[in-house]
Amino acid sequence: MNSIRQNKVSRLIQKELADIFQKESRELFRGKLISVTVVRVSKDFSVAKIYLSIFPSEGADEMLKLIKQLSPQIRGALGHKIGKQMRIIPELDFFIDDSLDYIDKIDQALKQ
Repeated sequence: MNSIRQNKVSRLIQKELADIFQKESRELFRGKLISVTVVRVSKDFSVAKIYLSIFPSEGADEMLKLIKQLSPQIRGALGHKIGKQMRIIPELDFFIDDSLDYIDKIDQALKQ
């Protein structure tokens, strides 16, 4: 069960990371649309698990590898944005959120 503080920090990180990905997506991520769907923060705020939805989903694994390589720079940019509100900027772990693809597969199966 998450505390109120964890929920607030999760929403703050989600909002700021979405802004970072939106600004960087044009040149760095080759026109792919990256959405931050869920952020889960540990109880001590040292680790944040970030779930990303990448559209189009072809080549999502390569994008995830690139994002993981750029994790220190992304964490630095996040630190500049929320550094006054948080004492510790959490380590960022990125994962692919494939729930939209799963929903699409179920929808296609139901239509058949």
